[in-house]
Amino acid sequence: MQPKTIVIAIGGNSLIEDPKHITVESQYSAAKKTARHIIALAADGHRIIIAHGNGPQVGFILRRSEFSRKILHTVPLDSCVADTQGAIGYNLQMAIYNEAAKLGLRVSAATVVTQVEVDSQDPSFLNPTKPIGTFMEKDDAEYHRDSDGWHIMEDAGRGYRRVVPSPLPVSIIEIETIKTLADQGVMVIAAGGGGIPVVREANGQLKGTEAVIDKDFAAALLAKQLHADLFVISTAVEKVCINYGKPDEMQLSRLTCSEAEAYSRDGQFAPGSMLPKITAMIDYVSATGNEGIITDPANLYKALQNEAGTHLVP
Repeated sequence: MQPKTIVIAIGGNSLIEDPKHITVESQYSAAKKTARHIIALAADGHRIIIAHGNGPQVGFILRRSEFSRKILHTVPLDSCVADTQGAIGYNLQMAIYNEAAKLGLRVSAATVVTQVEVDSQDPSFLNPTKPIGTFMEKDDAEYHRDSDGWHIMEDAGRGYRRVVPSPLPVSIIEIETIKTLADQGVMVIAAGGGGIPVVREANGQLKGTEAVIDKDFAAALLAKQLHADLFVISTAVEKVCINYGKPDEMQLSRLTCSEAEAYSRDGQFAPGSMLPKITAMIDYVSATGNEGIITDPANLYKALQNEAGTHLVP
């Protein structure tokens, strides 16, 4: 196969396999498994750029901040994203190095702490709906609302949660740095957690903002701006399904963009799960005319051989 430039977006299951294994050590063990599948692609000469999720890890930082709020300052959300980019990137870099060494390969990996510009006029800033962090009692939620300016909402009788804007990504600030490293054969880890959300002020200066960018949308933008030959979203299932969980559930091996849009309109994909992945993939495939793949980590290699996964085509 002709070597390709591939952007791979890995989800939370690539770092936290289940709720009982959430320690840093457990996350590294999970990262090793994912790295093993990615190294197989690099061994074939493909240039790999990795984006990753960070939802649970940001939640852990926010929870620690909550417990220590009487003795330490709170951590702004943009800084939480930056912190997790570095920590998760480190785990992935080490896993990639070690797994490559087992095969006698020398693979250089580097993490780029990535800012992603969003539009300050994005409608989500007026209507924050993205829940983050842990559940709170009403008193704690009201304290943060009054003291920290948080938007809060009651969540189906389970308690209160903070909600933040989730604006669409506009541009990747460090795109030239990422491209330069990839061109030199470095496996780049970038736009982690959707990127650090920044807005551009009237004077052209960048400023961090309290928001969360969808990881799959940011990864699709990264793939477009890098002119990647292939965009892959690695998730918990081998193939996209319709009628998921029902007796007539059906796995899909191939989807056109128009078919994917029709299934989306019919409510076949859950808004907090598969829908953003499908939407991001449609965006990439429609813009580039290239193929996209949705599959799980274990089937990454087979998917590139057209033996697994769901392939989205124009």
